[in-house]
Amino acid sequence: MPSAHLADRGVVRVYGDDAKTFLDGLVTCDLDKVTPQTARLGALLAPQGKILFDFIVFAAPPEMGGGYYLDVLKVHAADLIKRLGFYKLRAKVTLEDRSGNLAVLAGWDEPEPDHERGLVSLDPRLEALGWRAIVAADDITDATQASAQDYHARRISLGIPEGGRDFLFGEAFPHEALMDQLHGVDFDKGCYVGQEVVSRMEHRGTARTRLVPATYEGGFAAEVGVDIRAGEKALGTTGTGAGGRGLVMIRLDRAADAIAAGHTIRAGGIPITLEKPAFATFAVPDALVTP
Repeated sequence: MPSAHLADRGVVRVYGDDAKTFLDGLVTCDLDKVTPQTARLGALLAPQGKILFDFIVFAAPPEMGGGYYLDVLKVHAADLIKRLGFYKLRAKVTLEDRSGNLAVLAGWDEPEPDHERGLVSLDPRLEALGWRAIVAADDITDATQASAQDYHARRISLGIPEGGRDFLFGEAFPHEALMDQLHGVDFDKGCYVGQEVVSRMEHRGTARTRLVPATYEGGFAAEVGVDIRAGEKALGTTGTGAGGRGLVMIRLDRAADAIAAGHTIRAGGIPITLEKPAFATFAVPDALVTP
C-alpha cells in the first residue's frame, strides 16, 4: 500500500479576495470545479496556446485560509509566481512560494490520508493513479513506502505525461500533452490566456501530434529526447520511460503512413510499438492500433 514523496514538486499559494476570478481568467481549468475535496489539472499558457506551466490545483477550505494551492515543479515555482504577477494589476491577490514548508505526496492502492493532514484529492487526471496530497513538510516521514521512481513508473505505465519530463514547456499545446483527455482543459468556461488557439484545435480536430505510450523491444527504454524515426523520416521524440515502456511525442498520421509503407518505427535504434492510452477518446489511425 505505497505512497511516495515527490520531492521535485513545489507549492504556490494564490489567495485573497480576488483569487478565484484572477486565477480562473488565466488557467485552462474551471475553478468552479475545484473544491477542497476535488483537485483539477490545469496549465498557464502563452498567448499562442503553448504550455508554460502545468500544475494540479487544490482549493483550501476556509479553516485553512481559503485560496488555492498549485502543485507545480519546484524549480518552476518562482517563475510561475513571476508570470502570474504580470497579470495581477490591481487584483486583491497574494502569491506565495510555499515549497519550503509544504510537500507533495502521491499514493495508490491505499486509502487517502486524513484530510486534516492537509489538502487531499483523488488524482484529477486519472483515478487509477490514486490520490494526491499537499501536506506539511515536517509530516514527511519514513512511512512513505515507495519512491518517486515507483510513482513515475506507474504514471508511465498508465500513459500519463508530465511537463518538464515528457514535453518541453513553451513547445507543446495542451492537446499534444493530453490535457484535453485528462480533465485539464474546460472548453465551456470563460476566457483564459491562449484559449482561442486551444478552442480552435478542439473544434477543428487539428491535433495530429500526441503523447502516447510505447513498448520498447528488448525491455530497455531510450533516453528522454531521442529522435523517433521510420527510416530517415523523423516522427517525434521520446519522453520518460521505465520497465521497457515509455511515453513518446509523435505525429500519429506520419507514424501510420510509415507502418503502412512497411517501415519499423525506432527510438534510438530500438523498435517500438505504439499504443492508444486506455482512457483516450481521440481517433488513432487504424495502422497504429495494436491487434
